Amino acid sequence: MTRGMNQYVFAAYSNGLGAIVLIPACFIFYCCGLWIIDFFWWVLYSLSMQIFMYIGMAYSSPTLASAMFDLTPAFTFFVAVASRMEKLVLKDPGSGAKSVGTLLSVAGALVVTLYKGQPISSVFSSSSSLTGLNSHLLLQSNWIIGAIFLVATAFILSLILVVVTWIIKDYPEEMIVVLISSFFVTIQCAIFTLFVKKNPNAWSLKLDIELVAIVYSAVIAVCIRSILYAWACRKEGPIYVSMFKPIDMVIATIMGVAFLGDTLYLGSVIGGIVITMGFYVVTWGQAQESKMIENSGNCATFDSSSPKAPLLQNTKIDVMV
Repeated sequence: MTRGMNQYVFAAYSNGLGAIVLIPACFIFYCCGLWIIDFFWWVLYSLSMQIFMYIGMAYSSPTLASAMFDLTPAFTFFVAVASRMEKLVLKDPGSGAKSVGTLLSVAGALVVTLYKGQPISSVFSSSSSLTGLNSHLLLQSNWIIGAIFLVATAFILSLILVVVTWIIKDYPEEMIVVLISSFFVTIQCAIFTLFVKKNPNAWSLKLDIELVAIVYSAVIAVCIRSILYAWACRKEGPIYVSMFKPIDMVIATIMGVAFLGDTLYLGSVIGGIVITMGFYVVTWGQAQESKMIENSGNCATFDSSSPKAPLLQNTKIDVMV
C-alpha cells in the first residue's frame, strides 16, 4: 500500500486469493477420506456428461435431449442393481414393475431415435417438399448421431447419481461436495477448452444473453440443482431422484416449440408417451417396494414386542396369588 495500491483493492485481492487457497485446503483436510471413485465422478461429470450433452444437442434438439434423459431412471436402476445398491427380485411385484418400466423406457427411446415421423408443429409451414426431401437424409443422420451422444449422457448421469449417493452418505456435506466438484470441473473444462478452442477470443464475455445464460447456469444448475440432487440422493437414493427426469421432456418440448422454433415430430410424441408410461410403471414399483419395506418393519416390531405380553400377565397373576 506504500507504493500506491488502494487499500480496498488490496483487501479484495487478498480475500479472493485466500478463498482460492482454502478450496484445496478443504479438499485435503476435510475430504481426504473420500474414495478414488469420487475423482472418477468429477472426471465423468466434466469431460463426459457435459461435453456429450452439448454435442448431442448440437446435432438434434432440446426435445430429443429431454426424451433421451428420460432413460435416466432406467439406467439408474440398472446401475443401482449392478452395484448392489438395489435388489432385483423378479417374483416381487415392485421389482417386476421396475423391470417392465425400464424396458418400456428403452423402447420409447428407440422409437424417438429411429422413427422421426411426420412433423406436427410445422403443418402450416411454407417450405417446399423438394427442400424437405433433399435435407431428409442429412437431418436423419444428424438426429441419430445426436441421439447416441444423448443416450451416453443419460447413462453417465445415472452413474453420477449412484456415485453421488455413495459420496454424500460417507460425507454428508452437500455444499462442500458441490464446491469441490465445481472447482475441479472448472479446471478440467478449462484445460479441455484450451486444447479444443485455441482462439483466445472465445473466452471474451459480452453484456448480452450469453452472460445471462452463464449466470443462470451457475446459480440454478451448478449451485441450486447440484445441492438439491446431493441432498435428495442422501435422503431417498438415486432412483428417486432420477424418476423426476421425464418432467424435463414436457417442459423442453413446450419451450423448444414456443421460443426456439423447433419442429415437433410424431416419433418424439409417441416415444415420449411410451417413455412416460415406463416412468410411471417404475414409480409404481418403487412405491410398492416402499410399502413392503414399511410393512415388514411393522411386522418385525410387532413380533419383537409380542413375547413381552405373557411375561407381564404372568407376573400380574403371581402377585394376585
